[in-house]
Amino acid sequence: MPSTNGHGPKRAILYARVSTEEQAHSGYLLAQQIEALRDYAAREGYEVLEEVTDPGQSGASLIRPGMDRVRYLVAAGGVSVVLAQDRDRFAREPAYLYLLREEFTEHKTQIRGLNDRGDESPEGQLTDGILDQIARYERLKIAERSRRGKMRKARQGEIIANRQPLYGFRFTENRKGYEVDPETMSLVRRIFEMVAGGATLFSVKKILDREGIPTPSTGQSTRGDGRFWSQAFLKKCVTHDAYRPHTYEELQELLHRDVVSKLDPDKRYGIWWFGRQRQTYKQKAEISADGAKRYRKSKKSVWVPEEQWVGVPVPDSGMPRELVDAAREAVKHNRSTAKAADRIWELSGGLFRCGCCGRAMSSVPVGGKGRRRFYYRCPNRATNGIRACAMRTHFRAEKLEGEAWEAVRRGLTDPEQLKADLDRMIEQLRAAAAYGDPGHEARYWLKKLEEAAAKRSRFQHAYGEGVINLEDLKVRLAEIEDSEGTAHRELRNLKSRQERIAELERDRDALLEEYVGRTPTALDSLTPEQRYQVYKLLKLKVTANKDGTATLEADVLPTLSCSNLETL
Repeated sequence: MPSTNGHGPKRAILYARVSTEEQAHSGYLLAQQIEALRDYAAREGYEVLEEVTDPGQSGASLIRPGMDRVRYLVAAGGVSVVLAQDRDRFAREPAYLYLLREEFTEHKTQIRGLNDRGDESPEGQLTDGILDQIARYERLKIAERSRRGKMRKARQGEIIANRQPLYGFRFTENRKGYEVDPETMSLVRRIFEMVAGGATLFSVKKILDREGIPTPSTGQSTRGDGRFWSQAFLKKCVTHDAYRPHTYEELQELLHRDVVSKLDPDKRYGIWWFGRQRQTYKQKAEISADGAKRYRKSKKSVWVPEEQWVGVPVPDSGMPRELVDAAREAVKHNRSTAKAADRIWELSGGLFRCGCCGRAMSSVPVGGKGRRRFYYRCPNRATNGIRACAMRTHFRAEKLEGEAWEAVRRGLTDPEQLKADLDRMIEQLRAAAAYGDPGHEARYWLKKLEEAAAKRSRFQHAYGEGVINLEDLKVRLAEIEDSEGTAHRELRNLKSRQERIAELERDRDALLEEYVGRTPTALDSLTPEQRYQVYKLLKLKVTANKDGTATLEADVLPTLSCSNLETL
């Protein structure tokens, strides 16, 4: 880098950045960069105005606390140069470097790295630009090699060790696999038992918080540091294949043959999947209520096609497969409330549907900050400029949600009536399911399936012996497939009736335990997320009508109507 001794202003800002939290906490690399910059500034005769650091910040974005500080100081004037040890400390993308250079030039400030190879001439800038592109190419290659290396380890049956193992397990001594941690796995089993027994994820979370059980992320009691269990974690735990035991035959279809060949055929294993999602990270600057700038990191996950997943076997968790499957079934239809435009949409997730086309109503914010209004509307109202649905009404979110909650709250404050309604519905379903002896009905359809299999075998044998021709065989097999389809359909109906009864019983117990009988004041203090959980337990259905009203229906509450809703 050329010397600037003897001319020009000598006021500089020193900037250092590391991208990982581990580097930030160690402080070694930050200190190393600052020391090198101090030496250079002293040698060149610069007056250092400020030393700015960005610990644990990615160079993939310009939204960083330290970089914001640098830009503020440059805009204030009087800065001749901003120094960094390497050009990629400012930004990893050449386009961002260009933007910074243009922005700083307006304030007569240069941007320089100690590894610069050119000068401010067009030729010098071209040289630095080429070097930036080469550096970017090298970083992309490093990332690709890292991803391929992890993929190769997974295909060899090795866990990709992160900072923390999956809850209920611990790393082996070489950190290439898992072994069961009896203490935490016993809690995982308790979670599965509570969910399979009918407890909602929210009620499980409240129980764990109330008992002060240490959270997986901190290892500290929830009573100690203010951190609490997460419903999202509980659902991820219940649905993770590592806890579900798989037979050797199942693993042969799911895992690489070389990995399966190393397993014991007489044992069962869970599966830890690598490469199911790809994540991209962003950081956003926001102004808080006190006027201070806050930086919020967000992660966007995209699911990878299932055929690209790589499975790694892990030790059997020790939980019965029936327990795991029952817990999964209990949360299978759970959906989160929509969180958009800085609010919770209580009737999202399919609760509020269009009465014309049946589509789930979408959430729509209208207007800017300070005068924003919120509406539900049918997403199928227009397709390529052609009206595909007759529902043109927009439903004011606050009014509709308020009336829906008022109707539900009245039912929850009468526990005796609600319990009686639930018990009566369950008994009616049991009576309908018991009509005609469901056990005998199931045996009848199973026998039909056995007869169909025997017929198929006979017809195939007859074709092989030349008794019937190919056309006759096709006709016979089509008839058998029709009868098998009917049998399977009836068996599914029998099973769904039993599952429906079990589901209602779970929801009844959860409602009575968590919400029913509370005082009106206590019910009104429920958060929008908690109201959403109540609606799901009640199987609430809200239907939009063309006249601007909405009809509320629940399995146990009477049909209600919300009228005089505000529309656009």
